[in-house]
Amino acid sequence: MRVVAFGGGHGLGASLRALRRSRGALDLDITAVVTVGDDGGSSGRLRAERGALPPGDLRQALAALAAPDAAMRTDLLQHRFRPPGPLTGHTVGNLVLLGLMELLGDPVAALDHAAAMVGAAGRVLPMSCQPLGIEAEVQGADPSVPDDVLTVRGQHAVAVTRGRVLSVRVTPEEQPACPEALAAVAEADWLIFGPGSWYTSVIPHLLMPDLAAAIVASPARRLVTLNLAEEKETLGLSLAGHLAALRWYLPELKVDTVIADEKAVGDPEPVRHAAESLGARLALAPVAMADGSARHDPAALGAALVPVLGAGR
Repeated sequence: MRVVAFGGGHGLGASLRALRRSRGALDLDITAVVTVGDDGGSSGRLRAERGALPPGDLRQALAALAAPDAAMRTDLLQHRFRPPGPLTGHTVGNLVLLGLMELLGDPVAALDHAAAMVGAAGRVLPMSCQPLGIEAEVQGADPSVPDDVLTVRGQHAVAVTRGRVLSVRVTPEEQPACPEALAAVAEADWLIFGPGSWYTSVIPHLLMPDLAAAIVASPARRLVTLNLAEEKETLGLSLAGHLAALRWYLPELKVDTVIADEKAVGDPEPVRHAAESLGARLALAPVAMADGSARHDPAALGAALVPVLGAGR
């Protein structure tokens, strides 16, 4: 069963860990398609200094899919240098991916090589082979003029904005998607969106014209996993609003199943109605960590995914 998961950062990592665990019950061929808009932290520094794809979200996806017996290699990939010195804040994995991209001259080949290094249970692909920019129109981004709408540029700035995001876009608008990602979407049995930062990790995949067209044209079933709590960029956006945003940015998108945590969702009826507007059924399941934090439990999410994905066989 060919599964393509879209996103970036910790949200995509949770989905990939859940899918990796699901391989005990299902025969899964996993592909991660990862956003390449990050301009903060180590990734932002490497992007600015070397003109490279921001490697951080790609590294996180590789770590999420890494084999259990590759724990030391995965820990090395995730190791972040501490002060002092110019390496402070960089992770080993970011530097390794940058080195592989420069050595091989092809980000897809570099990621395939890195995946083999950690025994990854799937393939990691960038949504585009060139870095993307993310911009948003934000009301109240400047607290001194709360009614004004300003353009906020950069994934990090959008992710931490203090205002209300009215719209988001990627730049350049016509940048082509990674060909291997388009091929994976065309051949998929399931396409999975979320969890993750909605405006900066999930929706960007719907904003690239050729990738959006491939998603609409794919014969695959589609699944959305909703977040557990608000983030700064989606402050005031309900879970039903998250689903409405998908439809607003890609009106042709049809979804088969929406998974939501039964406690986080509260009153399920608005979310059920929003899911049905996409053609989906709502599946409620306890997918949050038991400690009460707003993080998905990979084992619980994996257990929720098995019957959904299995029903599509």
